[in-house]
Amino acid sequence: MSGLLSVKDDLVFGLDIGTRNIVGVVGFMDRDTFRVVAMAQKEHETRAMLDGQIHDIYKVGDTIRKVKNELERQLDLTLSDVCIAAAGRVLRTVNASAENVFDEETRVTPEHIYSLNLLAVEKAHAQINAKTDDVVFYCVGNTPIRYKLNGYEITNLEGHKANTISVELIATFLPEEVVDGLYEAVEYAGLQVASLTLEPIAAMNIAIPERYRLLNIGLVDVGAGTSDICLTKDGSIIAYGMIPFAGDEITEVIAKHYLVDFNQAEKIKLEANSKKKGIVMFNDIMGIMQRVPVEEVRGIADEVIDKMAKSTAEKIIELNGGRSVNAVFVVGGGGKVAGYTEQMAAYLGIPPERVAVRGEEVLTSVDFMVDTFAKDSLYVTPIGICTNYYTQKNNFVFVTVNNERIKMYDNNRLTIVDAVMQIGFPNEKLFPRRGRELTFTINGKTRLVRGSAGEGAVVRLNGRPANLNVSIEQNDVIEVTESTVGEPAHMALGQLEEFNSAIMFIVNDKKVICPRFAYVNGKLKSEFYEIQPGDAIQMENFYTVEQLFAFLDIDITGFDVYVNNEAADRETKVYENFTVRTHAIGEVTSEELWAEAEQAVAEAAQRDAAKKAESAAESGGSGIAGGDKTPEAAQAEGSADEADSAKAAGEAAGGETGADSADGEVKKENTEILVVINGQPVKMTGKPKYVLVDLFEFYDFDLSKPKGAVVLKLNGQTGEYTAPLKDGDVIDLYWEQLNTFKL
Repeated sequence: MSGLLSVKDDLVFGLDIGTRNIVGVVGFMDRDTFRVVAMAQKEHETRAMLDGQIHDIYKVGDTIRKVKNELERQLDLTLSDVCIAAAGRVLRTVNASAENVFDEETRVTPEHIYSLNLLAVEKAHAQINAKTDDVVFYCVGNTPIRYKLNGYEITNLEGHKANTISVELIATFLPEEVVDGLYEAVEYAGLQVASLTLEPIAAMNIAIPERYRLLNIGLVDVGAGTSDICLTKDGSIIAYGMIPFAGDEITEVIAKHYLVDFNQAEKIKLEANSKKKGIVMFNDIMGIMQRVPVEEVRGIADEVIDKMAKSTAEKIIELNGGRSVNAVFVVGGGGKVAGYTEQMAAYLGIPPERVAVRGEEVLTSVDFMVDTFAKDSLYVTPIGICTNYYTQKNNFVFVTVNNERIKMYDNNRLTIVDAVMQIGFPNEKLFPRRGRELTFTINGKTRLVRGSAGEGAVVRLNGRPANLNVSIEQNDVIEVTESTVGEPAHMALGQLEEFNSAIMFIVNDKKVICPRFAYVNGKLKSEFYEIQPGDAIQMENFYTVEQLFAFLDIDITGFDVYVNNEAADRETKVYENFTVRTHAIGEVTSEELWAEAEQAVAEAAQRDAAKKAESAAESGGSGIAGGDKTPEAAQAEGSADEADSAKAAGEAAGGETGADSADGEVKKENTEILVVINGQPVKMTGKPKYVLVDLFEFYDFDLSKPKGAVVLKLNGQTGEYTAPLKDGDVIDLYWEQLNTFKL
């Protein structure tokens, strides 16, 4: 054909491989018009395809080759690449939804949306795999129906702040054997697949342009073996479906009734459909000439047509959520049978004029530059296959994921995550995983602490670091190392906000601030207790009288106690702002307790000062002032002085120190121990033995400016000042800040 050389590289070859016919179309896009430059149509010589499924690959391949050769003859060009479509008979669709709840208000990014869609598609995968144990399905695409932001529908989530986002989408799947059969038949005919789409999608692209998709419209592509259904609403495709009833059902009932083979029955059907009145003549398998009125043939087909129309209408209503649609467009050769559209309208409950065969009416943007073909509903799908090439060029590609080679349907938007999903890599192991949650109750209310987040999966594409959203191509090599789990949640009682709150009482007209008690599973616990899963924590808002005075370190034995001016015993509960009175206060005061502690410290300080003075006097002739000595030297001299003092004291008592005594007994010598005070190791030297109060000689703790009640613990227990110390003992020394009152 002259004039094609200038557009040779722009030509697109599309094949509609139907159950009865194979239609080939070659054309090119000229701005908004698709110009058809060659067309060819061939019927299968045998029933090599049934209900849209290839049964004999090589016979179908032979028919494809005949169509290809006819087109090449018309064009005087060689065709090598072809666009094809899979029938709805083998299409599986799953509606799935997913929701993502953020820990705090978050601005939505494309990554969030992608992860949300991925989660919904994974749910759809799980649903379809649960129903089909022996069939491998490929997800060939997903179409979001609606998004929600904090529970409200929204067109585009990106950029908005949200606490929750959700999606509802349609995921479409094809079985592996269907794709392989189509590829093998095409390759047997000497062609390579350039693009693969779905027949209902191809028909939709032509029959219902996007400007009509705001309306609730149904599209029915009636072929020979299947009737493919697609619904639109609110600007998007909302459902796909299929029923296994189409033109072949009518042909089969004619063949059985008139005793003819399938091909003869198909001719009878077409002739009866093309005439309003008249006679159809044919020979049956016995060789007898039959003369049958057209009305009779139609009458035989009425029952099947009614069944087709009813099944299609019911499927449309099912897919549309139990409601009828506003209108239905019918395409495909099987939809032209008399009475079909009228019956469907009746079952849908809509006016007959709203169900119509659409051929020339929807091909307004198509220019037929061929003489032997006219615009017809039969050609909507093959032309849609061609135009789909421009909007969604796709194919199958092979990639390797973690040393496993897989085949993927290329929808021109394949990413690493699509490949990882196909090998069955768990979605939760792609993204950072939180450590184990910690769940417990506080005063009967459940509290949950989340574990820390782990690291995301490590992804490499062709040996280089990549992220999950990177596009992939033929023969790419992908390596994925699963994500890690973060640290499990942990919390000590002291970290609870409730634990750090205080409770106030009025004791003898003075305010007393006390910490709240925490009971875990019925047992009193300290702030250092690590909360365990399932713990029942009770933060009490009262003290018993006994607990209150134990906290104040006051002995109330033999004294009366009054709570809110009423006599109380040791078990009486004292709540917030209750008043407590007793004569026990005043008998032993905190000043006396402080005086006792300060006296012990003062005595230790005096001994230390005396030793330092004596040491300074002895070293007076050395030329080094006592204040200039290093701490180590001062400590060494102090230890020596203490040893001398101890020796003198021993002699005064009638004993001996240092070396062995005359009678051979071992004399006491100074020892050195290492203790831990407030987490800090402290060495104590210069004495034969040590008691708890000696720590003030070696550890800096200012007792001259009280900041509350001093707390002194030895190995976790309340310590007495005269308690003996040994190597390795652990001492806690601090002010109790809450008890700041004076009695």
